[in-house]
Amino acid sequence: MIYTVTLSPALDYQVRLSDNFKENEINRSIQENYQVGGKGINVSILLKNLNTKSIALGFVGGFVGEFVKSSLNDLNIEHKFVEVNGITRINVKINDKDSESAINANGPVISEDNLSSLYEMLLNLKDDDILVLSGNIPSSISNTIYENIFKLVSNKKIKVFLDTTKNYLLSCLKYNPFLIKPNLDELEEIFGTKLKSNEEIVEKASQLINLGARNVLVSLGVKGAILVTNDKKVYHEHTYKGNVENTVGAGDSMLAGFIYEYDKSRDFQSALSFSIACGAATAFNKGIATKNEIEKLIKGGKKWE
Repeated sequence: MIYTVTLSPALDYQVRLSDNFKENEINRSIQENYQVGGKGINVSILLKNLNTKSIALGFVGGFVGEFVKSSLNDLNIEHKFVEVNGITRINVKINDKDSESAINANGPVISEDNLSSLYEMLLNLKDDDILVLSGNIPSSISNTIYENIFKLVSNKKIKVFLDTTKNYLLSCLKYNPFLIKPNLDELEEIFGTKLKSNEEIVEKASQLINLGARNVLVSLGVKGAILVTNDKKVYHEHTYKGNVENTVGAGDSMLAGFIYEYDKSRDFQSALSFSIACGAATAFNKGIATKNEIEKLIKGGKKWE
């Protein structure tokens, strides 16, 4: 079974403006969209679109929490959220003529009892399960929560996929996550330097493997992605050409596509290729890509070279 953990789910409220955003004025939207959000949840949605079951875990509360659960019910995605006091966050995404901006809320306070409830669920994971830890850690939770989760499942043969930012990621490498997925900006932040070539990217990804990661998938935006495996094999795949509609969830779709294909084929090259298609298909559409949108892109899309 695949389990996704989203510590701070959200309602993503996306608005599109006909012109650029004007400060101190009333701005009129030409399009609005409400959808359930959160990195782990996005992974579950893409997997569901590929007819693959997962169970979404995390914390929800209030009327927005009810929206999150209702949305996943509508998608036939199983969830076992811990109910908390407070209201699940609402994130605002603004797309105007020339830019894309976001306002991400903090979300509710997570208590120790709430954490204990999540830990109890994770103790029920079994050998060969897949666990996806994705997203930042809410301010009300200890920065060590991902480390705590790794310790909980360390005695089982579980593949853990980790997609989070610098400090949280580095502290977990000693627990040997099966795969980490920094993007280029995050990789540069980790090492405090600009990476100007694929060779430099591979070198830094290899250093993360030396620190404990088993495999490193670096997403490069329009330049595709580079995968460095535990035995230091390097795979590079270009992405597809197309009009970017929305980048929200593209990286999560990429991770979900990798999990789906690798779990099926155990082949790194095919997993990388499929993950690129999933990420691009989401970027070229208004929501998380459907199976048909992914297959259409693979069949007829053209790649950058």
